[in-house]
Amino acid sequence: MVKAVVGEETQLQLAEDRLSQSSVPAEVGLVIGKLNSTLDRGFVFDLVPTPKNDAGQPACSILGAAKDNRKKGPKPKSQTSDSSSSLIIDQDWVAEHARQVSRMMVGGMKVVGIYVWASEAAFKNSTMVLCQTVKGIAEAASFLEDVLDERLLIHICYSPRRWTCRNCMLSSNITSSSLWPCDFKMGRVLTSLQTFKCSYDFDLRLPIYQEKTSKSETLSDVLRNGISLYAKEMQGAKAMIDGNLVVNDETCMADGLHEVELLLPFMKDIYIESCSQRDVIGVVNFTGSVCSFSFLNSKEPISQAVADIKDDIIRSLQSRLDIICDEADEDVGPSDEGIGETSNDALYEKPVSQLVLRSLRKNCNLSLPRRVFVPWLACTFICDYLQSSETIEVLKDHCVELMSMEAPNDASTILEPEEEALRVIARSFWDVVLPYSSAPSSSQEKSREVTITENSQKTIKSLNVNFIAAIFFLLLSVLAGYILVRKS
Repeated sequence: MVKAVVGEETQLQLAEDRLSQSSVPAEVGLVIGKLNSTLDRGFVFDLVPTPKNDAGQPACSILGAAKDNRKKGPKPKSQTSDSSSSLIIDQDWVAEHARQVSRMMVGGMKVVGIYVWASEAAFKNSTMVLCQTVKGIAEAASFLEDVLDERLLIHICYSPRRWTCRNCMLSSNITSSSLWPCDFKMGRVLTSLQTFKCSYDFDLRLPIYQEKTSKSETLSDVLRNGISLYAKEMQGAKAMIDGNLVVNDETCMADGLHEVELLLPFMKDIYIESCSQRDVIGVVNFTGSVCSFSFLNSKEPISQAVADIKDDIIRSLQSRLDIICDEADEDVGPSDEGIGETSNDALYEKPVSQLVLRSLRKNCNLSLPRRVFVPWLACTFICDYLQSSETIEVLKDHCVELMSMEAPNDASTILEPEEEALRVIARSFWDVVLPYSSAPSSSQEKSREVTITENSQKTIKSLNVNFIAAIFFLLLSVLAGYILVRKS
């Protein structure tokens, strides 16, 4: 359980100044940082306000008495009391914001909670709503190995001006007792971060099973299941940092960029499950190179950087697949890139990610988005994913809309280490497993087969006649030679 939280002084002070100069009576947003269960500490990097929803309405508003008494003069206690005011929060919109922002996080950075800018009375009257909002963002931006059942709730009160932080325990039944106070202070967090980088190549071959063998039907199902299994395998990987094998939990004292290399154990048959080779009717080849960054606090052990790198690689693969699936849900036609050749025209009615693989008769291809990195706070980066048809302008729009940051003006500061997109190739074994299962589907094909058969029969007959004639002349020559020898 996190008992103490340290926030980046520079960023939190900028957020407070922005809020105090604004006229909004209430605001809600995301807390970006890191929770460490080993140290029982949390680190807050920045506060990101949730933008207005599609209808142009703010995600948080005040319901009840006077909405904004912050800039008004002193009044009698009976007039200034807003004990009946409470917060109205668009929980679904905040959760969607958390889901989108979590994709832009790299190793060692996560959406760890929410903040709210409101009066003391409005906060106290909205405890249940706030707890439900925290639970919503935890489900939308869940951790890969979610051993932490807690998130942060930061309250910035403007009357009187103060910061308080509470630990919200996540459970099936959220109550007012789910909030626990924790120590909160501001300090230097970002300047003490150390940077780790890893370029990881992978090559997965995921089997396609028959209908009665596996529940995974579509390409996205097979990939999601394969990534989940790969995450378990990666937990056992060893790591080398700057050429040295990581064998203990010492802290990293050296500054600068640290190169990480993952060493996976020998491959096991984890993708074959309990099925025999007869059940496999195809294979999905998922291959590419993933670039990962991780940022470690100086108080954390070096093994945490390795764990963050592993977590970031898996979350990056999942994020790319989620983006493809989201676009497929929005599009009517097959907009996924790299669609391959199929034998059934009806398959074109669906995007590639939604194709039922056991129905395929030929190969199909799919390209996943590339990962690019954008400078964020201090020496840190956030990331985004671009399709082959998208430009850097899309990246800039995402930074402004989701992270409330200025768009990067210098394109040279944007890192594009992944030169090629991740590739997915689904291969069917249909022609090998069932070579005689499909009959000709048209009269032209039937007539073509008959013509080929008749021509082949004629060819065989002509070959037989020629062979018999050759044998006859050979025997005749031998007999003539024998008679000539006897006469001589």
